[in-house]
Amino acid sequence: MNESELLARAAAAGDAAAFGVLVRRHQSKLRGFLLRMTRGNHALADDLAQETFLEAFRKIGQFGAGSFFGWLCAIAYSRYLMEARKRKLENLDEADEIADGAPEPETASLARLDLEKTMARLVPAQRAALTLCFALGLSHEEAAATLNMPLGTLKSHVNRGREKLAAMLDAWRNKAVP
Repeated sequence: MNESELLARAAAAGDAAAFGVLVRRHQSKLRGFLLRMTRGNHALADDLAQETFLEAFRKIGQFGAGSFFGWLCAIAYSRYLMEARKRKLENLDEADEIADGAPEPETASLARLDLEKTMARLVPAQRAALTLCFALGLSHEEAAATLNMPLGTLKSHVNRGREKLAAMLDAWRNKAVP
């Protein structure tokens, strides 16, 4: 059964089995997105994913046109922001972002770049924009809609995030190579 048929069954009849198929199709990508947002906190990412799917099931009738996965990411990002504010996991103000270069290697034998640790150093909006556009393959328009921000703002977050990643990884490479 294709996604639109599953969505129709889940919305019209409250078909939990159809929604379960949708969950299985999207849960890995959604958890990956949330894992990046929570800076590798598996338990929190799983909790937020579960809350996202529960909210999506309750509101499936409100889903309109567009990407179902994008809609899930929008719910997940909203949940993440609420949780971050509640737990004060990180200051969401860009003025407090980390700007001191590259992450330190954990051991001298570290031979490869640790993109996840570097991504974790970006502010949440940049991390979300890069993850949605590059890791999950959403278009800029879809990512902007998912994050509920203007297209220009999304593009700025993508560009700034890429520049910061490049600078941090460059600094890391220069430190790692004697």
